Amino acid sequence: MEDIRQEALCPHCVSQNEADQTEAEGGCAACTGRTKERSEKEKKDLYNRLSRIEGQIRGIKRMIEEDSYCIDVLRQSTAASAALNSFNKVILARHIRTCVTENVRNGNDEVIDELVDTIQKLMR
Repeated sequence: MEDIRQEALCPHCVSQNEADQTEAEGGCAACTGRTKERSEKEKKDLYNRLSRIEGQIRGIKRMIEEDSYCIDVLRQSTAASAALNSFNKVILARHIRTCVTENVRNGNDEVIDELVDTIQKLMR
């Protein structure tokens, strides 16, 4: 029964400690009640990027299974990391242009602190 419950929960919120930490960090839509509407084109573009990254990760796993040379694995890992960073930049830019701008216009300046905190975490 517990396995079913965990599958239904957000992967970030499987345990109570993680749920507390995730909520403090902003969490997922299920945790925070916040959502972001995206156009079908935007969703498709984001899904495509994630699918390419997922393919890169599968390729790296295959390289490990096949005992590929360390430097070759590192090159592929670096490429996947760069692709994920690029994905994050797209999400961040759209967030600033839409969510942050709208919140600031509506007098919710707390979103700026959230943005600064998020940028600091991305730069670690």
